Amino acid sequence: MNNTFKNKNLKNLNQEKLDWDLIQTDMKNKLGLEIFESWLKKISFVDEFNNYILLSVPTRFIRDWITSRYLDQILQTVKNYKKEIIRIEFKVIEHKKKDKFEIATKELGSKENISFIKDSYLQYNRIDPNRRFDNFITSSSNKLAYEASCKVSESISQYNPLYIYGGVGMGKTHLLNSIGFELKKDNKVMFISAERFMYQFVKSIKANDMVKFKEYFRNADVLLIDDIQFMNGKEAMQEEFFHTFNALLDKGSQIIVTADRAPNKLTRIQERIKSRFSGGLVVDIQKPDAELRKKIIERKTEELDILYSGQVKISHEIKEFISREITNSIREIVGALNRIISFSRIYNKTPNLSETKIVLKDLLNLTENKVTIDLIQTLVCKFFKISKNEMLSSRRSRYLVRPRQIAIYLTKVLTSKSLPEIGREFSNRDHTTIIHSVKTIEKLKEKDPEMVDNISNLKNQILYNNKQDEI
Repeated sequence: MNNTFKNKNLKNLNQEKLDWDLIQTDMKNKLGLEIFESWLKKISFVDEFNNYILLSVPTRFIRDWITSRYLDQILQTVKNYKKEIIRIEFKVIEHKKKDKFEIATKELGSKENISFIKDSYLQYNRIDPNRRFDNFITSSSNKLAYEASCKVSESISQYNPLYIYGGVGMGKTHLLNSIGFELKKDNKVMFISAERFMYQFVKSIKANDMVKFKEYFRNADVLLIDDIQFMNGKEAMQEEFFHTFNALLDKGSQIIVTADRAPNKLTRIQERIKSRFSGGLVVDIQKPDAELRKKIIERKTEELDILYSGQVKISHEIKEFISREITNSIREIVGALNRIISFSRIYNKTPNLSETKIVLKDLLNLTENKVTIDLIQTLVCKFFKISKNEMLSSRRSRYLVRPRQIAIYLTKVLTSKSLPEIGREFSNRDHTTIIHSVKTIEKLKEKDPEMVDNISNLKNQILYNNKQDEI
């Protein structure tokens, strides 16, 4: 059958050489453009061996920085494409060519003394024109952060400082870009990550160039700093940032900061800095709700369809599945969508649900590994106030049949168990009974709102059974 997934095709694909360009694209989607451009873009593929790969970087500093902060993420991304790879080794290969700063200095002549600070500004202070307010998708989960960002872009010092926090991949960097894009027309905007700020700070000290460092940052009309939590524990850098922060506020400059948590939750950050953050407007971006997830999937599908000249093949069922199951971050949703569409283009087919689960197995693992049939049965029985013995019995009373069918349906949806395996866990029922139960619940969901609510409540209990107290 055309829609039957061929495991051997995946096996053959797994045996091929790694496509480093594809892995780089995946890492850019997962970790963000700023981190990718600053660090991961500098990685080159050298060779592949039985269970490890050899990569190269231009300097020891970059090697040490990447291995200390991003090695696990890189390895996991590689394993998604080739599970046999269990480690990564780096080789430092220096590129013996004149850097851009040296070239720029010669081109401009000796009249102007350009420091590396200015050169770095030209290299890294780039507002992404593709991240604007008009393509930022909103819902109740991010509306407040969006509105506050718009107000700041209309009038400097509207809220000062503006502190935006939320988990990884929620859209914080997009909002920073949007603010910078609007304000750079009439203002001197400095957009930098906390990591890059630290890098420039250390480099300034080593080059005995702190005066220019201070001047450059303190002369900004707008300072945008991404991922401020990376300053934790770095006392000298926090000291410099504190004085820069005060200097900018005194001259009426606008400061916008993002982080992965609220100011009072920051660890190893000076109390006086946290107090300054709390003194402005603090807004959060919550996990994408169902409305936002659906909007993102529809928008990105349309964009990719245009990009690939109408060759995108993805069903409504798969869109609904991604929207329902990938809930942690916007970045994961977009990454999942990219994978499915890549699969569709490689195999020239519309992927079915089983194929989708295989392609997205690492994104689903976090929940799927914790979901057992016993857990599903236990929670369904508790929900309907019946015993497990009653559910698994052969009795056909209505008050037992419906919970039993719901438990079977949830097992089919939330686990990768086959129909015979599910049947064995439900008192050795045959696979036709399992199919009938699944179809019955699917039909009831179409016309019974109460059934939809019950399924949704049960699913949340099952997936997040151990996470009730998490924010």
